[in-house]
Amino acid sequence: MKSAIVVILLSGVTLFAAEPPQKEISGGGIRAKINLPDVKDGYYKSTRFDWAGQIFSLEYGGHNYYGPWYTLRREGVRDFIYEGNEIVVGGPSSATGPAEEYSVLGYDEAQPGGAFVKIGIGALKRTDTTGYDRYKFYQVADPGKWEIRSGPNFIEFTQTLNGPSGYAYVYRKAVRLAADKPEMTLEHSLKNTGARPIVGTVYNHNFLTLDQKPAGPGYTITFPFELKAGRPPDATILEVQGNRITYKKTLVDQERGSQQFTGWSTTDPKDNAWSIEFPALGAGMRVHGDRPMLRIGLFTIRSVVALEPFTELKIEPGQEFNWKYTYDYYTLNHQ
Repeated sequence: MKSAIVVILLSGVTLFAAEPPQKEISGGGIRAKINLPDVKDGYYKSTRFDWAGQIFSLEYGGHNYYGPWYTLRREGVRDFIYEGNEIVVGGPSSATGPAEEYSVLGYDEAQPGGAFVKIGIGALKRTDTTGYDRYKFYQVADPGKWEIRSGPNFIEFTQTLNGPSGYAYVYRKAVRLAADKPEMTLEHSLKNTGARPIVGTVYNHNFLTLDQKPAGPGYTITFPFELKAGRPPDATILEVQGNRITYKKTLVDQERGSQQFTGWSTTDPKDNAWSIEFPALGAGMRVHGDRPMLRIGLFTIRSVVALEPFTELKIEPGQEFNWKYTYDYYTLNHQ
């Protein structure tokens, strides 16, 4: 089938939209809605997470794996806050589904009024003399050129940026669904077309909101290696045994779990993998990457379970770096 080709040129940014543009793709029993970059009406136009390929929803086997992990969005909120039963999020943190964040490039050397770079967003304007703050909105000075190519079971984003201070790149990200099995891949390539090395990290926040059920007992997270916690987790919320993480209670109100782990090989990509299962719901997922994992953390509040794997970026001028994550979704017998 022929693919649709759309070219979008972006400039200027506002935060929220009533009816955001999305692309629906399907394959292997999966139906997914992907948010599209759009300067006027896009769902996400802030400056923390990559604009390409944020997944608004993914349905398989009668379950929805992704969606907003908050109840309200409001400009000016730092990260998120609680107001009674509401979870109120600011623009920079209001991403959904698998959403990726890159290190900034050239921030420290940019003067106030000058520009720095964040991959997947563009050249951003530095406004003050303080350090970079991921929870702050920065004016987009140059979003580069975006091209979107899509078909029934895939969507591919390309961003080309000739940025400040010798930073330039061509960034491609594709969300692809297999035709014959419930599998999604996130495929990335980053070509350094500038004069300076691209050095930093990228991580995926993986906002899992399975059927909007609260995080708690029933969730089991399993890794292919024995976990070692940098500090003991809150024993009333999480339990770590060998290669597994389980919940001790259902999270309510402002309870949260936040944990960094070690124990994997930093050179073998086979350790860049995990599964999350919720037998009571009859749903599970497996994720694995094809590059070694630099580090991984877990963030959870009552509305979300988020595993955050980091990949290291060291790309010399003229070089291209590729990496991929594969997500397998499956159903379980109810227990």
